[in-house]
Amino acid sequence: MSTTNPIVVAIKDSPQSEAALGWAASRARKHHVPLVILHVADDHWSLNPATWNKQLRKAGEELLASAASRVSGQFGINATTELLTGSVAGALGHYGPNVGLVVVGSGSPHLGGTLTDRALQIAGVTPVPLAVVGTADADGGSGIVVGADGSELSLRAVGFAAAEADREGEELTVLHAYQAPDPVSDAGLAPADLAELMDEQERVILSETVAGLRSSYPDLVVHKVLEPGKEPVRALTDAAAGARMLVMGSHGRGGFARLVLGSTTHGVLTHLPCPTVVVPPSQDGSSTDS
Repeated sequence: MSTTNPIVVAIKDSPQSEAALGWAASRARKHHVPLVILHVADDHWSLNPATWNKQLRKAGEELLASAASRVSGQFGINATTELLTGSVAGALGHYGPNVGLVVVGSGSPHLGGTLTDRALQIAGVTPVPLAVVGTADADGGSGIVVGADGSELSLRAVGFAAAEADREGEELTVLHAYQAPDPVSDAGLAPADLAELMDEQERVILSETVAGLRSSYPDLVVHKVLEPGKEPVRALTDAAAGARMLVMGSHGRGGFARLVLGSTTHGVLTHLPCPTVVVPPSQDGSSTDS
């Protein structure tokens, strides 16, 4: 994250947004960067938005004023506020490139609502790193966990996580989870030595992923974790339980660039273990096929 570009936090009237606001304000104060508090008056569901525009704007302005007042009183910083209109994901996705980090609340984890959750929609379109913050232990935890799979986008995520861990004096865990053939259930379906060959290949990928970190961050403690038999979502959420932050690329090497969000990232955001940052592809789109 840039040390000069602002942190933008998008809020609504919910406990998750309140947690996101506090997390973003604390970070802005610590790193001496501007804080922008946004609210999107979401009128996309109305057949006649003009009918409700005045009420939506008034409610949004009151929400922003209240949030700015709380941030000033609790954190001693003067935040800028801005009211946008339209769909939430669309408004944030086009907000602008000169932002260091966008922060949102995790949304409601109700059964059946995950596919349309605002946090998932925003993670699929924002061009800058997105932090998704839940209500549980948003300011606690220790250590930074990052998912790695050898793709160029995961290398971007590892770079973000390493810089974060070094700046915060935290230890970094680089985790690579993958599915290898099971010697019992997959017997006869694959060569007997395939699992061993895959383990060696994935071990090399993990080693190469962290190889350059020592020269860039000589004081950073890095833990390499290989999870050959664990589903990636479960591996990441288990490893990040109690962590200060989890970092992921928006896609893995097994996905496709045309999909807005990879299945692992989607799964983690619906089972949020701690504040989680989703790193997007580079602006030129050259990050990966996945």
